[in-house]
Formats: sequence, C-alpha cells, structure tokens
Amino acid sequence: MVYDMKSSSSPVSSPTTPTSPSSKKSLKEKIAGIYDGFLEGGDPSFGNPNFWHELFLLKVNATYLEDSIDEMKLEELLAVKDNINLLFAQCCIALHGGHKIKVVNSLQTLCALVQAVFRKKLGDHGFDAINILIGFDAAEAQMQGLLESLHTFIVGDYPVSLKNLALKLALILVTATDNVSQNTIIEYIMINSVFEAITQILADPVARQQHGYEAMLLLTILVNYRKYEASNPYIVKLSILDDELALNGLGCVISAALTNYNRKHHTRLEKAGGGFINSIASFVGSMFVAENENVECISTNEAVLLALYEALHLNRNFFTVLSHVTTVPTSSPPASPTAAHPAVERPAQGVVSEELPMDLSQPTNILVTFLTYSSIAFQNIKEDIGICNARLCFIILTCIVEDQYANAFLHDSNMMFSVPLHRVHMYHRKPVIENAPSKPLACALLDLMVEFIITHMMKKLPAELYSKALGVIHRMLCYQKRCRVRLSYTWKDLWSSLMNLLKFILSNETHLVKICNIFSLASQVVNIFNLFITYGDTFLPCPTSYDELYYEVIRVHQIFDNLYSMALRHSTNGGEWKDAASKLSGSLVNVRAIINHFTPKIDSWAAVNHVATMTTEQVLEVIRSNYDTLTLKLQDSLDHYEKYSEKPREASFFTQLVRSIVANVR
Repeated sequence: MVYDMKSSSSPVSSPTTPTSPSSKKSLKEKIAGIYDGFLEGGDPSFGNPNFWHELFLLKVNATYLEDSIDEMKLEELLAVKDNINLLFAQCCIALHGGHKIKVVNSLQTLCALVQAVFRKKLGDHGFDAINILIGFDAAEAQMQGLLESLHTFIVGDYPVSLKNLALKLALILVTATDNVSQNTIIEYIMINSVFEAITQILADPVARQQHGYEAMLLLTILVNYRKYEASNPYIVKLSILDDELALNGLGCVISAALTNYNRKHHTRLEKAGGGFINSIASFVGSMFVAENENVECISTNEAVLLALYEALHLNRNFFTVLSHVTTVPTSSPPASPTAAHPAVERPAQGVVSEELPMDLSQPTNILVTFLTYSSIAFQNIKEDIGICNARLCFIILTCIVEDQYANAFLHDSNMMFSVPLHRVHMYHRKPVIENAPSKPLACALLDLMVEFIITHMMKKLPAELYSKALGVIHRMLCYQKRCRVRLSYTWKDLWSSLMNLLKFILSNETHLVKICNIFSLASQVVNIFNLFITYGDTFLPCPTSYDELYYEVIRVHQIFDNLYSMALRHSTNGGEWKDAASKLSGSLVNVRAIINHFTPKIDSWAAVNHVATMTTEQVLEVIRSNYDTLTLKLQDSLDHYEKYSEKPREASFFTQLVRSIVANVR
C-alpha cells in the first residue's frame, strides 16, 4: 500500500476526511506550536499519554523545524538538549510501530533534526551533535535500533516512498560533516552494517531502478570513511564481494548515469549545430546558462566516477563486469510517488537528466560508455572541477590498463565496438565523430589518448594529465609486448601526436620550465618511442610499420636534435631540473643512433642518384637496406612501470574529492 505523503491525519481528522483551508492552517500551527514548545524548554507531552501517537499522525513541517533550530544560538540548543534527545528517541520508537504514516513522519522528523543540528558550528568530529541529538549514554542503543529499522525498510516489502526516505536519512547521516572521516556518527554505521541492504538493492532490477543511485552513493561514501587510518568493514566487504548480480547491478547504475550524461551532451551539441542562426543563439545562451549547467553536471558525475573507481580498485571481480553487456527487464517499475513532495525528494538527483530519464533497459557496455564520457570530460579542463574530473578518468583508465583481464578484453579482436568519441570542434571536423567504425576497444582508447595529446597544448600545460595519458599508453604497449598482441592500429597517428608534443615543449621551453617538469614529461614520450624501437617487432602489425616508425623519427630529426640540446644544456647548468634533464639526454641514445646512422645513408643515396627530393618509398628502401649495420643499445626497464597506488600519491586528491561529493549530496 502506497500512502500519499501530502495527506495527514490526527485524532480529530482522519486521512480520508476532507479538510477546509482553515483546518489545514490550524494543523500546521499545531505542529509548529509543538516544535516551539520543545525548543523553548517545555514538555508538550507532559500529562498526555497519547501525545506521541497523535504527534506522528500530524503532517511534518520540516522547514519550520529546521529554520527554528537554525535561529537558535548554540547555548540555547544545549539548554534544550534533553528535549531534542526525547524527540529523537520517540522518532526511533515510532519506526517500530508498523503504522506507515507514523513511520514516514518520524523519518521526516529525523531528517530535519539531523540536518539542522549538524549545521551548527559544533566542530568537525560531530561529538557535540551526537550529544545534542541522541545523548552519549543512549547513542549506541539508539543508533543500533535506528539502523536496524532503516535496513528493514530498505530490503523489506515497503512502499517506494518509504524506502526513499530511509535511504535519504542514511545519506544525511553519512554526509553530516564536510570531512567524512571525521563524522563520528558513521562509527555506528560501521558497527551496524548496511552493506547487505545496499547489495540487495543493486542485485534486484526493480529496486535498482528505483533506488540504485542512492545505494551507490551510500556505498561510495562509506567506503571512503577513514580509509587511510583504520580498518573499514565496507572496504573489506566490497573487496571480497563475488555476488555477480550485485556487481553487475552496480555497473548498471554507473553505466546508466554516464550514458544519460553522454546523451544530454550529444543533444546539446545537436542543438548548437543547427545552422548559423542557431549557432549564434546557442552561443549567446551558453554565455548565461551552459557553463553553470555543465559545472553542475560534472560535479554530480564525480560520485559516479568515484563509485566506478572504488569498484575497480578494490574488487578484482568487477573487471569481469566491464566486459558485460548490461541489461534489465523491459518492464519499468512504477514511478516513485514521493517525487513531487519536497520533504521526501530523492537526494542528489542531478545525475538524472530531466529531458532524458534514466533508462536501464538499453543494452550497453560500461567501457564504451566510459570512454565516450571521458572524451567529453577531457574537453572541459578550464576550471578546477573539470581538471579534477579528467584526473579521475585518467586514474580509472590507469587501473583498467594495469589489469590483465581488462587488457585482454580491450585487445580482443573478436570483440568489436563502435565508440563515439567527442572531439574538439575544429574547422576541418565536426565536434562529434558519428558512426565510428567497430574495432577493438584498445583502438578507441588509443584514439582517446591521441585526441587529448593534440588538443591540450597550451601555455598553462596540464602536465599531470599529460603524464597520466602517457602512462596509459605505456601500460598498453607493455601489455602488447608481453602478450605479443599485434593490434591493427594506425600507429602513425600516435607517433605524430607525440612528436608534436615534443615540438610544443621545445617551442615553449622558457615558459614551461618555470611551471612544470618538462624533462620528466619528455622522458615519458621518448621511452614510448624506445619501446617501439626496441620491441616493436613483437607487437607492431607488420614489418612495414617498423619501417614507418624509423621514417617518422628521421623525418622530424630536428625535434629530437633540439630536445637533446635542451636536455644537455640543463643537465650541465646545475639547475632545478639537472637530474631529470640528465635522464632525458640518456634516454635519447637510440633515437640519436637511428638519426645519425640513417641520415648520411639517405643523403648519400640522394647524391649518387642525383635526386633533389626523395620520395617516401625511396627513403624507406634506404632504411630497409641499412638495418644490418645499425647498432642500438639495449636499455633496461623499458617495459616496466610503477604500479598504481592510491596512497600516498593520490591520497590528498581523493580526500578533497570526497569532500566535494559530500557537499554536493548534502
């Protein structure tokens, strides 16, 4: 049975009895007067044995209750602590009664109390808030009972509206403080686990569509509670979870949220591309709305990306979910009756587009969806929030390409996908590549990395993001070399992008050397070339590709000559980057050997044959004829990399990210 949350009842007026405007006003005044009585130090329940029964049949005025507490000084709030403790305790008791209206009203009252009390400046840890709300002596028993009730409502046969409220209260509890690790109230949720309730929602298709997003949010935040300081049971349980339905369900929620954002972005581009007049209108409109809307969407997506990261980082079983086509039954569950009621509105709904409702019935692959999303995210790095979003995407990609199973799926020539990658709008191409040909996902990932490299060469170089992009490429090549995978890919696109990056670094050396370690970045690029030069015969698709690599290196030899000169200059000057520059000059030994060996041979052939300008095929023929006399140095550790580790390198990043997500959810 689903109750209309807009209705209210009391001993005087039943839910089915029509009420006049004046009686509605009197009911509102009655509940407000009761709140005032408690907050002014009185006890409205004194001498009335039916008081609490009657109270929880009255419609909650959450706004009035929160505003009243907001207006109180801390001293005033502490003076009525016992009354607030009593109200909190009676709310918890009402949850056990089984009367649906009383349960809903008590949950709404608890939501208002927790939010209002935690808004007070009571310190980061929430000890005072717990004391004011519950009282330390009763806190453990009260929280145990409350969490057991929430668990029962979430997994039991209850109305959707009631489940929404239970999840909302749980989210209010875990987002009560800015720093989730200093939210003492979560300690009770660590002891009285709701993990099983969360996984039950994710495993059930109907429950997942109704409550999956909130369940994902709750799990993600709980996993990040004191993750670097103490044992967290949610981390342990997530890491060993092998329930295929629950894992696929989590993937389904993540995929649906990202798919929805991708569709919305695509729709926005289509509207903007409808001719000259529409383009002007779209541009003018975007000056006022689109930027804020985009920032809001990106901010909302942080939680979805963090959920994907935690699942990949903690649970090896989740990598199998990446290769699954996610589907749900075609029959849609009924819409939540609470959607129109502000007091029980689902939290953090920004991820769901109003124009494009979340649709879990369309089959999709999480990796395809994520690659498309990343191509959008990489375009929006003008603001800090965009950089944060792109960085998280790169970290997720790093985790993926370090995993053997995920790499096998990426490079499987029998698994072909069409991945629409959004590209920066230029004169010679549209902003979106339509009808992308089907190919292994590794090709789409390399295309994505190439696109990032060639479109972000700017004075304020995002060096850290570039480093992560190069790291993804390097890890993919290491896998291809190790497993002798010959990927059918246009490698020249990658080589050209890397050479252009080196050219950009050289052209802007004076400026860039002041803001980042360009020598370390250049070393990553050179090491990728070294991997091709030393081991290319094990993973390039054919000998011709190897010839083309040498041709490209020789063609742009000026770039590598200038790079060596720059590295040599800084390594001998004894400046800040002396060691990094010295390492860069050492890594160029084989590239320089190729240039110094083949350039005289090519010049000699041109002189003998009286050719002013040689054709590509003629140069390639000289290269093929002179491999035997080329001497290269075997360099160590080209196919090794430092395994990704969240701590300590990324710990502060994730701490700030979780703060941002908590603030957004709250």
